[in-house]
Amino acid sequence: MSMPRSLQARLALLIGLCVTLLWAGAATLTATLLRYEMDEVFDSTLQETAQRILPLAVRDIVNRDEEGVEQQIAPLRNEDEYFTYVVRDARGRLLLTSHAADTSVFPPFDGVGFRQTATHRLYFDAALQGTITIAVAEPLDHRAMIAREMQLGLGLPLLVVIPLSLAAIFVAVRMSFAPVRRLRDALALRGPRDLSALPKTGLPSEVAPIAAAVNQLLARLGAAFEAERSFAANAAHELRTPVAGAIAQAQRLQTETKDPEAARRGAEIETALKRLIRLSEKMMQLARAEGGRLRGHELRDLRPVLGFVVDEFARSMGANRLELSEAETPVLSDLDPDIFGILIRNLIENALKHGAAGSAVRIGLTAQCVLTVANEGPPIAPETLTRLTSRFERGSGAGDGSGLGLTIVRTIAERADCTLTLTSPIAGQASGFVAAINLSGAGAGQSNQAD
Repeated sequence: MSMPRSLQARLALLIGLCVTLLWAGAATLTATLLRYEMDEVFDSTLQETAQRILPLAVRDIVNRDEEGVEQQIAPLRNEDEYFTYVVRDARGRLLLTSHAADTSVFPPFDGVGFRQTATHRLYFDAALQGTITIAVAEPLDHRAMIAREMQLGLGLPLLVVIPLSLAAIFVAVRMSFAPVRRLRDALALRGPRDLSALPKTGLPSEVAPIAAAVNQLLARLGAAFEAERSFAANAAHELRTPVAGAIAQAQRLQTETKDPEAARRGAEIETALKRLIRLSEKMMQLARAEGGRLRGHELRDLRPVLGFVVDEFARSMGANRLELSEAETPVLSDLDPDIFGILIRNLIENALKHGAAGSAVRIGLTAQCVLTVANEGPPIAPETLTRLTSRFERGSGAGDGSGLGLTIVRTIAERADCTLTLTSPIAGQASGFVAAINLSGAGAGQSNQAD
C-alpha cells in the first residue's frame, strides 16, 4: 500500500493509525488486567462463601439427632445459582448441599485451598480437625461470560470513539493546513505578471520561511524585469535625439549634394534612421505595456479614443483605407486610455502594413467591449499564426514592419487580463486576417484560430 501524495492526508492517516493502535492496545491491556483482577475477586468470593457457610453447617450438623444424613438447602426463590457447595464428613459422606449442586463436579477433599477442573473453579476448607469439609464451586463458563461482557463493554465504545477520533484528527489536520492552502491559492490565482509579495501573516513557523524565500525570489525577479524594461525604455528614449539629428544631416546631405549616388545613399540612410525611430517607439510602447498600470478605478468611454486614433490614420493614409463601426451607446471600461490608444494604433498599423494593397481595414467596437480589426490578404498558415505575437516575428511579405506590433498587443492583453484571438482566414471567407480582443477583462492571454 503506497502512501498518499498529500501531506495532509499522510498526517491524518498516520496519526489516525497510531491513535487506533493505541486505543486497541490500551483496551487489550485493560481487559487483561481486569480479567486478572476479576479472577482474584471471584476466588476471594469462593473463599469467603466457604468460610461463612462452614460454621453454620457445622452447627447444623452437630445438632442433628442422626449422623450421616444428607440435607439439601431449599431455595428462597428461583434464581440461577452460580456458586454451589457441598459439605462432607471425614468419610466423604454428603451432609449438606446447595439446592442446585451437582455432586459429580466436586472431587474428593485433599486439603484446604483452591482447585480447578476442566469445568469449575473450587475452594476447599475444613473444620473440627478435618472431620467436616466444605467445597464451593463456580463454573468456568460463568467467568468466561463475565469476561466477554467486560470485553464488549470496553470494545463497543471504541467502535464509536475511534471513528470520532479519526474525524477529529482529520478536521484538526485540515484546519492546521489552512494557512498552507491559502498560500497555495494566493500563488495559483496570480497572473503571469503579478510579482507582488505574498502575505506572511498567520503562517505557521514551518511555512513562513518558504513564503519569505518566495517573496525574495519575486523581488529579485521584479527587479530584473524592471531593469530590463527601464533599459529598453531609456535606450529607446535616448536614441530619439541623436537619430533625429542624423536624419536632419541625411536630409541636408540630399539637398546640398549634386552627386546622384550620394543623394541616393543619403535617402537610404534617412530611411534606415526613420525605421530605427519607429523601432525605438515600439520599444518604448512595449516597455510601457510591460511596466505600467493598465487598468484604473474609473470607467471611461472608449469610443472617443478609438475615433481620435482612426481620424489620425485617416488623415495620413486616406479615409478610404479605414472603415469604422462602433456601438451607439457608450462602451465603458477601466482600461487606461493611453494603453487603449497604443493597442488600437498597433492593430491598425499591422493591418495597413500587412493587408492587401488598397484594401480597406475594418475596425469595430461592440457594446460588449470587443474590439476587432480585420484586413484583406492571403490566409496565414496555422503554424505562422501561433508565432505572430512573438517578438520580431513577421509574416510573409511583412515589408518594413518591426515585428513588435502584435507582441505589444499580446503583452497588453496578458497584463490587462483580456482575451486576444487571431483568426485567418476571416470566418465565411477564403482569405483575410482578423484580430479580436475582449477588453472587459473576462479572460487572459491569447488564443489562435485558423479556419
